[in-house]
Amino acid sequence: MQENRSSFVNGVVVAGLVIGAYFLGTLSTRILNQDPVDLFGQLSFLQNTPLSNWLPKNNAEPTTTPLGDLIKQGKELTIPDVVEAAGESVVTVAIKKQQTIVDPFGGGLFNFGPFSFGNPALQRTEQIQRDIGTGFVVDSQGKVVTNKHVVSDTQAEYLVVDKEGNEHKVEKIYRDPTNDLAIVQVADLKKPALPLGDSDTIRVGESVIAIGTALGEFRHTVTTGVVSGLGRGITAGDGLSQFEEIEGVIQTDAAINPGNSGGPLINARGEVIGVNVAVSQSAENIGFALPINVIKASLENFNATGQFERPMLGVRYQMITERAALTNEVPQGAYVAEVVENSTAAKIGIQPGDIITMINGSKLKDTELAVILNKLKVGQSVKIEIWREGEFKELEATLQSEVVNQ
Repeated sequence: MQENRSSFVNGVVVAGLVIGAYFLGTLSTRILNQDPVDLFGQLSFLQNTPLSNWLPKNNAEPTTTPLGDLIKQGKELTIPDVVEAAGESVVTVAIKKQQTIVDPFGGGLFNFGPFSFGNPALQRTEQIQRDIGTGFVVDSQGKVVTNKHVVSDTQAEYLVVDKEGNEHKVEKIYRDPTNDLAIVQVADLKKPALPLGDSDTIRVGESVIAIGTALGEFRHTVTTGVVSGLGRGITAGDGLSQFEEIEGVIQTDAAINPGNSGGPLINARGEVIGVNVAVSQSAENIGFALPINVIKASLENFNATGQFERPMLGVRYQMITERAALTNEVPQGAYVAEVVENSTAAKIGIQPGDIITMINGSKLKDTELAVILNKLKVGQSVKIEIWREGEFKELEATLQSEVVNQ
């Protein structure tokens, strides 16, 4: 009985080995004949089964989310994440214009020397193109923000170059010299708009990233640093263009080189909090940026009216420091040096020699006059406190419009 059972088991094993050998032989023949599709077609139990069903399953949730979604969620990203997400929307601004070239050898050897530069026969005109600044996309219609001083030459042609090196023609430029801001309308630029943050919530010491065309040569250069000061007053420029006086800017130690002007200053959440505008000519590791809230207000007004329009008080002033106020026994504020004729200030009776100490509850010892005015709207009623001849007076005004589109 035991022998019969053993013989039966051995027979089953042998039969299994024979069937297995036949199956493996058929499979190897098909593989060697390079006909895998035909092979699986002949295996009936595999005909309607996707190959992916035979692979190991991974039920874990994805560990990453698209960068754009992370920025919208307000999550703090790594620097490479921010640069990757923002880089597509940062562009280089290039200028194209005619330039006179002096060729001292153009008239032969005997025309070489200092006198050759006054000889029209030795001069020629050629078209030049070079990178001069940076900008970034702010909407889906091809609008790019940059500095006014980057595109200040009204006789030149400007181009915008995207990250891939594609050149786009600038169709129109709207210039706002008050804030050294320009909006550039670009043809066929299909890039996502960068998210704009809230510059009123910036804190000194928070991390920032600057992206731009450093030195007008190295496109998409990335530098990092911190916000090192707020509410600064500067003479704006980048070493390549003209200079203008602006107030209330952000100071940063992120390297901002000539050519970075007009580029975004970005926080750790991937939001633009400033527009890089200037590099200090007298110190290292100090750069400046326009607060993005000023830009947002200008963009909102521009989109509504098609021009730059802002409230005008109509005074030329000098801020009084705390030390000067104590020395002269006067309050801190904006000392009025001149009043513009027919301006808001003139109509409510502000005079040269007055000190503006407060506007709508905001004390000027804490904030620049220009910063406060930038937050107000045309037609808005405001209360203005002044100090005159030892007394405080409160005046009321409706702010007039000043069109600054140039």
